[in-house]
Amino acid sequence: MLRTDSRKARLLKLALGLAAVLSAGLLYALFVNLTGLAVPCVFRLVTGLECPGCGVSRMCLALLRLDFAGAWSANPVVMALLPLMAAVAADIAVRYVVTGSASEDRFVRAATVFSAAVLTVFGVLRNII
Repeated sequence: MLRTDSRKARLLKLALGLAAVLSAGLLYALFVNLTGLAVPCVFRLVTGLECPGCGVSRMCLALLRLDFAGAWSANPVVMALLPLMAAVAADIAVRYVVTGSASEDRFVRAATVFSAAVLTVFGVLRNII
């Protein structure tokens, strides 16, 4: 019985954390839409180059409008990696709820290395081409 209660507590904690993150994201989107002000990319301000994440805010705002073409044009690589990132997040979340540990497994490690490599190559190529 205690184990089920622990799982319920972890599930509630996970749900509350997810709700907090989503609320913060929606508040940020509302702020950007109302004011036109957004957090600038520090890497771009310092170097003049686009980082692999440049365009993610525009991508997320486009996704909120269900503008998939706009989201793709804002940052195609992050958009393409979203299903993999969602699978990693789901894997970690399920493992946390079931076992109480969010330690990474082989899938998470491989997906993280793959994503980092793809984003690094994209970050270099987007500034060359």
